[in-house]
Amino acid sequence: MDARKEWLEDDYYAELGVDTSASAEEITKAYRKLARQFHPDTNPDAAAEDRFKKITAAYDILGDEERREQYDEVRRFGAGVGAGAGNHGHAFDFDAADLEDLLGGMFGGQGPFTSGRGSRGQVFTTFGGRPGAAPPMRGADQEAVLALSFAEAVRGMTTTVTVSDGSGRREIKVRIPAGVSDGQTLRLAGKGGKGRGGGPDGDLLVLLSVGTDPMFGRSGRDLTIDVPISYAEAALGATISVPTFDGGSVSVRIPKGTASGRTFRVKGRGIDTPKGTGNLLVKVHVTVPESLSAEAADALRAYAAASGEEPRRDFGRV
Repeated sequence: MDARKEWLEDDYYAELGVDTSASAEEITKAYRKLARQFHPDTNPDAAAEDRFKKITAAYDILGDEERREQYDEVRRFGAGVGAGAGNHGHAFDFDAADLEDLLGGMFGGQGPFTSGRGSRGQVFTTFGGRPGAAPPMRGADQEAVLALSFAEAVRGMTTTVTVSDGSGRREIKVRIPAGVSDGQTLRLAGKGGKGRGGGPDGDLLVLLSVGTDPMFGRSGRDLTIDVPISYAEAALGATISVPTFDGGSVSVRIPKGTASGRTFRVKGRGIDTPKGTGNLLVKVHVTVPESLSAEAADALRAYAAASGEEPRRDFGRV
């Protein structure tokens, strides 16, 4: 039987901070937000780990449509029992065996209603007729949050993630392919919650959180880098050395008259993935010196006089 006594005691909706009418998307969104906040890999506090276990237990039920329906039914029935007991002045004290007897009729019986007696003699009325074997049920999908450095995401790696559920903590090996991105989810078939009654195991969804790099950025499979150049290099042209992600460098030709912000593409020096290799996108920025020597200032004035440039000649004219 999939239902447990804890279902009557624990409010999983409150644990995730959602309303009982929340959609599946809202439940998943709430779980992911809380999982990032309290996951043991990113929050070593003991209280956070305990909170993460409760969050996972709640999502294990509410994240599965069939189990959520059973949970809601148990909670509704439990509320009805409490109300009936109050009217007659009697309190019902169900133990685990009583609950199994009661719920067996709810989910395994055939008739509309039936009466019975728990192992401790309490009389109850429940849905269903004689208990039957529970149908096979697929295990719930579970989620884990994995933090990666920029380099680990670019190159790929094999690591482990920790999954907490009712049976404790499990370490699961995960192969991270090269070129994964921040916010991407990897699905590991059969690595989630255990199936019941011969049903298949659920999947494990690994949500990736990728850090940044002080020098390089990304655009899909392409790597990006911002490179400063001098005014003279931009005006006269030059060949500059640009660092590559593997620790080497590549020469990039800057044509004369290059404007600040122009991007040059270095083919094949991006991220090497199973779907192809990206490029290195080199964006140049013309730097302006904060101070000049007297000699340099005189030279610059001479250049300005000789060039006759009027960059704002048509500025503001219609």
